[in-house]
Amino acid sequence: MALTFGDLVDDADWIPLGLDVAPSYFWKDGGLLIDAPVDFAATFGGSMWVTTKPIQVKRFNRNPLRVRPNFTVPRHHHNMDELLFVFAGEYSIEYEEEGEWKTVRVRPGEFFLSRAGTAYTMTAGPEGVTYIETWPKPVAELETYWHDFGWLEAPSS
Repeated sequence: MALTFGDLVDDADWIPLGLDVAPSYFWKDGGLLIDAPVDFAATFGGSMWVTTKPIQVKRFNRNPLRVRPNFTVPRHHHNMDELLFVFAGEYSIEYEEEGEWKTVRVRPGEFFLSRAGTAYTMTAGPEGVTYIETWPKPVAELETYWHDFGWLEAPSS
């Protein structure tokens, strides 16, 4: 068995997150996010990065990300369970459980599991956060439903 090594806590090989709205991004009512009254580019621009490191692990559905300090990822939920593992920095995650909003801090070496359909908001700590998201199925099957909390409004035309 071959071993793969990838260093996600160094500063090399990180590029800005693409600001194209993914076709699997939906607004909370089921419509496409691109038609929602929010500005994806203004909200996410300059706030998140992805790695170009050649970390190829077959059958491991993952997305390594880095987030600027104090940035809040707007409230959203997924169609499948998601495991988030923090490598550096921290996230404050606000989620709904049994009709109540709760908050947990996730620090290096810790993880957060959100169940499919659970709405949550993530705010990076004062040093930002580097983490990886994983899912039990291929990323192509992931659907994200965005809610109306944490966005910058789209400019009126």
